[in-house]
Amino acid sequence: MTVNAEVQITDLKVNDHACLTFGEPEELLDLTAAYIRDGLTGGLRVVWLCEEPQGAMAELSRRGVTVRSATAAGSMDVVASGDGLLSGRSFAVDHAMGWLRRQMELTSREGYAGLRVALDMGWALRPVSGIEQLPAFEEEIATALSDTRVSVLCQYDRERFDPVTLASVSTFHTRSVTAATYHSDPLLRICRQYAPPGIRLAGQLDRSAEESLALALSETIRVDGDITINMSELSFIDLPSTRMILDAVRSMAPDRSVVLRCGHPIASRFVLLGAAGIAGVRLVTGHGG
Repeated sequence: MTVNAEVQITDLKVNDHACLTFGEPEELLDLTAAYIRDGLTGGLRVVWLCEEPQGAMAELSRRGVTVRSATAAGSMDVVASGDGLLSGRSFAVDHAMGWLRRQMELTSREGYAGLRVALDMGWALRPVSGIEQLPAFEEEIATALSDTRVSVLCQYDRERFDPVTLASVSTFHTRSVTAATYHSDPLLRICRQYAPPGIRLAGQLDRSAEESLALALSETIRVDGDITINMSELSFIDLPSTRMILDAVRSMAPDRSVVLRCGHPIASRFVLLGAAGIAGVRLVTGHGG
């Protein structure tokens, strides 16, 4: 079995112009958190232009990004689309590129090693004039990043953007980014989680996905440090799959911790099979702590 992934979010370089396509908000938040986390760790300034900055910052914090200290230090900004690329209800390449160049100039003036910008392109799905300039904007970004230490991650919802639009902008990106996926069908999705490190399961899990689950777990437990098995969007898990997860957890070094994140019905199955008695395991229900 091979893992379906084009470029990992953790592989992006200093002047990549990358296109991230995602299928659900949780995937967008996870990959963006990793992109921002790695940028801050590398001494870069990071900016995320998104639809709801306050909610986005809360989600970044939940995923381990040092939001409060980074924003206080000026190394991170989360900006609303209307305050960056748009002018009212209109879009123009010159205006949007002016915003990006100001971010680049500020980063250089403040002495940072480089800049990472994440652009949630959801604004382009709203009734905005000038939207036909979107491919030209992506082309301008590609030109502006040449010979710089600036990377831009353009984020497109593949379920909402039409294939023609996605095709029209793809040619201007140096990288195509998706989550590493172990299993994906109408009933179940198993993919890598990047922030915090681990795997994410969504849908209904039974022994028909045994091979995919085994591969995902084996790769996850080889990661250094603590891991999270995120099952908050899992609606069903059978006993063999539950046992497989717990057996993998038991095989880890005793000084490592594991968060099993899931809803109450799923949590009860793990409690029944003794998860609470495994050293280093923390069972968390819902999206909390």
